[in-house]
Amino acid sequence: TSINAFLFFLFNSSEENVWKLCEQVKKTYPSELPKCYAVFVSNERRTVPLWRQKAGRGDEKLVIWDYHVFFMHNPSPNRCLVFDLDTTLPFPTYFHKYVTETFRSDYALTPEHHRFFRVIAAEKYLAEFSSDRRHMRRPDGSWIKPPPSYPPIQTSASTHSLDDFICMKPGKGPGAVYDLLHFVQQFYKPPDRNIGTKTQN
Repeated sequence: TSINAFLFFLFNSSEENVWKLCEQVKKTYPSELPKCYAVFVSNERRTVPLWRQKAGRGDEKLVIWDYHVFFMHNPSPNRCLVFDLDTTLPFPTYFHKYVTETFRSDYALTPEHHRFFRVIAAEKYLAEFSSDRRHMRRPDGSWIKPPPSYPPIQTSASTHSLDDFICMKPGKGPGAVYDLLHFVQQFYKPPDRNIGTKTQN
C-alpha cells in the first residue's frame, strides 16, 4: 500500500482536500510526511489560467481560477508526484507531465496571468492552515454548495488564515514562493544522461 492508494471525497474546497490528504498521510505513513507539500497557485490579481481541469471548457479544459491548491509527494530527487483532484490527468501524475500540461508556459501569457506557487511543507500546512469557509458562502450567508460534513479546520491561533496562503508576496505567509520557472527547477530534476557513459582520455 502507498499514498497512491488513498481515495478521497471531492469537496468544494481544494485547500481542505489537500489538508485532509496531509492529515491522512500523517496518520497512515508518518515517515512520508516530510516529503509532502501543499502547493497554492495564484497571483496578485487572482487570475490564473490552468489547463486540463474538470471545470474547464473546450477540448483543452482551460479554466481561470482565483487560486488553486494541489498536493505533492517528493520521495526522491528524481521522483515527484502531483495529486490534483480537479485535473483530468491521471491521479496522481508525474510532476513534469502535470506542470507541462496544466501550466504550459508563461511566455504566451500577459504578466497579469503569470502563475506563482506557494509551497508549504505538509507538517506546517497541518499546523497553520485554518478556514471558516467564508469564501463558500453567498453575500446573504447561504452556502454556494453544501459544505463538507466535518467541522471547519481551525487552529489555536486563527480561525481563518486562507488569505495568507493565497498571497504570493515573498516574505509574507508560510512556505516559499516561486515563479513557474523556479518552481519547475526546484522539483524537476531531468535524468542525468551522462550516467552509464564513459569518457575517453
